[in-house]
Amino acid sequence: MILSIESSCDDSSIAITDIKTKKLIYHKKISQEIQHSCYGGVVPELAARLHIEALPKILEETKEYFSKLKAVAVTNAPGLSVTLMEGVTMAKALALSLNLPLIAVNHLKGHIYSLFIEKNEVLPCTILLVSGGHTQIIEASSFADMKIIATTLDDSFGESFDKVSKMMNLGYPGGPIVQEYALKGDENRFDFPVPLRQSPNIEFSYSGLKNAVRLEIEKIGELNEQNKADICASFQKTAVAHIMQKIKKYFKKNIPTNFAIVGGASANIYLRTQIEDLCSKHKTKLHLSQLKYCSDNAAMIGRVALEQYKINDFTKIEDIDIQTRIKVFK
Repeated sequence: MILSIESSCDDSSIAITDIKTKKLIYHKKISQEIQHSCYGGVVPELAARLHIEALPKILEETKEYFSKLKAVAVTNAPGLSVTLMEGVTMAKALALSLNLPLIAVNHLKGHIYSLFIEKNEVLPCTILLVSGGHTQIIEASSFADMKIIATTLDDSFGESFDKVSKMMNLGYPGGPIVQEYALKGDENRFDFPVPLRQSPNIEFSYSGLKNAVRLEIEKIGELNEQNKADICASFQKTAVAHIMQKIKKYFKKNIPTNFAIVGGASANIYLRTQIEDLCSKHKTKLHLSQLKYCSDNAAMIGRVALEQYKINDFTKIEDIDIQTRIKVFK
């Protein structure tokens, strides 16, 4: 079995995965959403302290599997440096004490392999990764050949939901909150501009849309519940329209056989529905992660680790480092 650790942001998670069957033997995640909600976003130093408390508690529950472990895996990039360090430190200690090899896992690959937890991979596949930190189109030809072909110029899809929620004091995380408010709102009330509408390039940007929402909120002044719902609905419609416009441009150039949406923000039903319609139109097979695996978790890290274990892709304890951002997959 492989023990995997995830601490790239505000979720403390550990999983145990069977190497031969790919079965998830154990998985637990402790979220920090409540502790960060009063700040309207993740506070790195607070997140690190909470990982120090949560990770050992989860690890205690996995001791019965220690004798069957063949490797220890951990997210080392990308993410918040102070939180990545907590997971990496624990992984190094375990690898040393149990005399096991260490597997350093790319967090973005983890999101891709959230599609394949307890099952075989389906590649090649084109992936839309939408999360609090990333908005990317990735062409995954194989485990060793993945290329980021489009990304955001500034803010991410998920982050824009968090910021819009914070502007109206709705809470954190913003994704599910804005989505819930949008169900009660009029998506046509506010005509927010679709970012990069005239640009022929396949790339993303959300800073301008966020600013447009901010100006509208300031214009209205004190918001009632209907104002909030209408803003959320109009914003969500525009945010998704931006993604769909760029995805359609991609499909015009290259219709993929397999397409997938991954990342925490892939749980957005409004986005999922429109992607489903597009894939159906082009007879493209759509792959979706289970909702419980959309956000950060150790199960997806463990699934990537299985692939790395098969090819002996290990990292020396003294060589493992952390990276806050990453441009290419290794």
